[in-house]
Amino acid sequence: MTGRTVYLAVYDTLADWETGYATAHLTQHGFTVRTVGPTADAVTTMGGLRVEPDVALDQVGEPGDTAVFILPGASLWDTGDDLAPFARAAGRFLGLGLPVAAICGATAGLAREGLLDDRAHTSAVAQYLDATGYQGGGHYREADAVTDGNLITAGPTEPVAFAREIFALLGVYEGEKLDAWYRLFKNSDPSAYEILHS
Repeated sequence: MTGRTVYLAVYDTLADWETGYATAHLTQHGFTVRTVGPTADAVTTMGGLRVEPDVALDQVGEPGDTAVFILPGASLWDTGDDLAPFARAAGRFLGLGLPVAAICGATAGLAREGLLDDRAHTSAVAQYLDATGYQGGGHYREADAVTDGNLITAGPTEPVAFAREIFALLGVYEGEKLDAWYRLFKNSDPSAYEILHS
């Protein structure tokens, strides 16, 4: 992977807690996070934070510098088609062989776009994705987070596992250090700290 830009989708009702582990540690490892909104106008997260996007979705263009395109959950994924352009953009990224990571409601957006029909994936529960009418039920996995090729999916309660899969795909942490990072942040395992910082 040569890209160093993390494109983080931001939109109204974004679930604040789902991407913080990933973006904070990616930034600490030399990646640049750029927020991508529906337009250049500020959005308001589920937690009431106002975020002014760095770029509008239609300005991303050819994403040759992309490390990963991250799609957080949001109430808007389940209340209409407002976020469908983000799912279509994810399909474009995947078609170019670039990583996409979707958590919570964003997995339903990908399901509606047909992007989970032939890939192993997870979400909140299988029934949540079944309600989208997608054809990928046979590829659903009961897991905290799943990576299939360049696609990562996770449920809403798994921001740490979601980050772990992103780090593994991008080579931020590997092997024992990846496991230590996960044990430290998931289980507060003090023995992992020394391994991570050795």
